[in-house]
Amino acid sequence: MGDKAYKDCLNSMYSLRRFGIKLGLTTIKNILSALGDPQNNYSCIHVAGTNGKGSVASALACILQKAGYKVGLFTSPHLVTFNERIQINNHLISNKNVVESYNAVNNIHQGSREPTFFEFSTAMALYEFSKEKVDWAVIETGMGGRLDATNIIKPAISIITNISIEHKTYLGNTIEKIAGEKGGIIKRGTPVITGAKQKNAINVLKNIAAKKKAPFYLLGESFKTRRNKNGTFTYHGMEKVWPNMRTGLSGTHQIENAALVLAACEILGEKIDLSVGHMRAGLFQNKWPGRLEIVSSSPYIILDGAHNLNAARTLTRFLSKEFAEKKIAVITGMLDDKPYAAMLKSILSVCNRVILTKPLIDRALEPETLYAASKGLVKNITIIPSVKEAIDYALSTASADEIICITGSLYVVGEAKAMLSNLTFQHI
Repeated sequence: MGDKAYKDCLNSMYSLRRFGIKLGLTTIKNILSALGDPQNNYSCIHVAGTNGKGSVASALACILQKAGYKVGLFTSPHLVTFNERIQINNHLISNKNVVESYNAVNNIHQGSREPTFFEFSTAMALYEFSKEKVDWAVIETGMGGRLDATNIIKPAISIITNISIEHKTYLGNTIEKIAGEKGGIIKRGTPVITGAKQKNAINVLKNIAAKKKAPFYLLGESFKTRRNKNGTFTYHGMEKVWPNMRTGLSGTHQIENAALVLAACEILGEKIDLSVGHMRAGLFQNKWPGRLEIVSSSPYIILDGAHNLNAARTLTRFLSKEFAEKKIAVITGMLDDKPYAAMLKSILSVCNRVILTKPLIDRALEPETLYAASKGLVKNITIIPSVKEAIDYALSTASADEIICITGSLYVVGEAKAMLSNLTFQHI
């Protein structure tokens, strides 16, 4: 019965629209109000941005947990199971609690418009965190910020990791418009930290912060990092300097993400008990699945969602730096709202062969479309429509010194994780 109730809840949620026809905060406000405004029962940190949201959010949750707080973490999308979206102290919400929080949200009057899948999930998470009496919740936006369902929280700190062109239909097609949407999470008098790099994006965010009298902290200006030869880095903050910091996540870009995390900790540390030891341990022990995740050393398999152009370029830099002398086989599938030609041009520049596939989602591109964009970029191209069969093929044809990289979409990576978890490898 328990399993059936859980599956019924998820099926009901998956039947909801992905996005509202007119996005706005009225529906989520009505739901939460009927639930007693659970989001006001704990302290929050809000994280928006194009890339790195999950890495930053999970690191902050990890550090706060090390400091002895009970911490909720809400992220999206999930890779294998819905439960990944709602975590408390690094434990996924149980199936039983999914059903309970689903019923709590479902049993109230939800206003004139049916909630979207994301609104429903957000309400469940905020309710669950209150029910479980967390001290802190780290909340990642789904898309954008200003009209995102998560934007009803009153955070202690807002973080905007970085900004690049994405979700044009919903957020606008210029950096300024997208920065304006993401800057919508900035609250009156609440510190905002950002890693934005483009001058026009920074100006938009600075202006929003100034209007709302929100203290503004910019990576590279308010705080910086310096890499050390032994793989650690030193954080140079607004007032603090913390040496020998190390992130547990792969890729040099994670040092920038870590800097945002430590800037948040520096600000939080003025009000709560947060030692450098907690930060060091939490940062190093943080794990974020499906992002430059090495799941096996023999054969060598890397999973990376790389679901937009910036992320694809970051992956390319990582592969060319770490595996310059190795052959690289790429398994990739992409969604129809992504700049797939530019992403392929970047990723395939470092590989010997590519296997084009298609995840089980209605927005996936046909492999033949990817093939047309891949011709001329790499000689060895194979089309295998099923992710599972594509991985089977890659494993059965891999040479001893070949790296297998599975990328292009978090949906491809999710299917890969589910499949690879059933195989026996020499894990790192």
